[in-house]
Amino acid sequence: MNVKIGKTPLNKGQVRIISSKSDGHRSLIAAALAEEESVLFVDGWSDDLEATIRCLEGLGAEIYKEPSGIEVVPVRRNAGGSAVLDCGESGSTLRFLLPVAAALGKTATFEGKGRLPERPIGILLEELAKHGCTVTGDKLPVTVEGQLQAGVYTLPGNISSQFITGLLFALPLLEGESEIVLTTAVESKGYIDMTLKTLKIFGVTVEETENGWKIPGGQTYNGPRMRFTEGDWSNAAFWLTAGAIKGSIGCQGLDMESAQGDRAIVSILEEFGAETKMILNQITVTNKEMKGIRIDASQIPDLVPILCIAGAAAEGKTEIYNAGRLRMKESDRLAVMAECLKKIGVEVEEKEDGLIITGGCNPPEGEVVIDSHGDHRIVMAMAIAAVSLGVDITIENADAVNKSYPSFFIELTKLGGAVNVL
Repeated sequence: MNVKIGKTPLNKGQVRIISSKSDGHRSLIAAALAEEESVLFVDGWSDDLEATIRCLEGLGAEIYKEPSGIEVVPVRRNAGGSAVLDCGESGSTLRFLLPVAAALGKTATFEGKGRLPERPIGILLEELAKHGCTVTGDKLPVTVEGQLQAGVYTLPGNISSQFITGLLFALPLLEGESEIVLTTAVESKGYIDMTLKTLKIFGVTVEETENGWKIPGGQTYNGPRMRFTEGDWSNAAFWLTAGAIKGSIGCQGLDMESAQGDRAIVSILEEFGAETKMILNQITVTNKEMKGIRIDASQIPDLVPILCIAGAAAEGKTEIYNAGRLRMKESDRLAVMAECLKKIGVEVEEKEDGLIITGGCNPPEGEVVIDSHGDHRIVMAMAIAAVSLGVDITIENADAVNKSYPSFFIELTKLGGAVNVL
């Protein structure tokens, strides 16, 4: 699906933010590992959450989407058996469930599409192989069989926080104490904090150490019978940035004390110069004169595409650094954002691990066509660029938003955006 976004600016208004898919993944997995059935309340849906449900069902859970909520009947322990798990394009689903399937003693073949087979999992597979599993293949499709064993798991903290989350979910199920030891400083720590919060809610004990975590074995997941997922700060960032650049936009349904790392969008926009106002579970961002800043993206990689648009609207230079991991996301986000910015007349310099953006947009006459490379965050960032920077943009493969935010264009239209499906 290709979509043309007109340069008409957005109106002032509010957006009800859908549930965080990061929180949704974690809640679904914890509920599927629990002792008793539970109901989750998820506001909004996405392809990535569908992938996690599909794979949990493959592992033996029963999950029913009802109008009253998502009913989760947990996996039976030590049921054995085999399963083919289609992760779609969801890196979270793949990396979270590789250790979980091994802890359950399942013979599981993991499959995926898009760029998922290219995304790194070798370090995680090596640790599974060192602890009782037989691993066939070094990239998707990959099969893991055998019973995962307790022990010391050593891995870097700067490749993917998802490796750590997967182990944190799996290791409490094993007999005997385990330990995760990190060999480098951790990046995307906010996502690990989300996992630790979910584990605590479900009664699982984890002890933080100087360079990792100790996880007692033989634990059971005992969570609430009903749970509401948090609003998604990663998705809210697109609307908040639009408000910062031009106008005033509020986002409702957010937890101001959330462990989501992308909650940092508020302080970053304030540093750019925008005005923010928080009341209960709503935050409103209003445009003020914006100045370029330096942004360390090591803890907030998913914010980089929309922060590029903020940089394009700010006076002076904005430097985004420590962002090398973005080259192995749904697209090479550094290269693709550099390509997109240049197409709309923004000066940008691409570095190995970041971008330097000079504020100011001098678009060519007529319509600009952008290749989204099938990346949901590129689509949303460039849609905000169209309405905020004043450029008519046609975005190819715009249906990539279904990965995380299927209602994105509906919300854009409600705010006055000119959206035409071609």
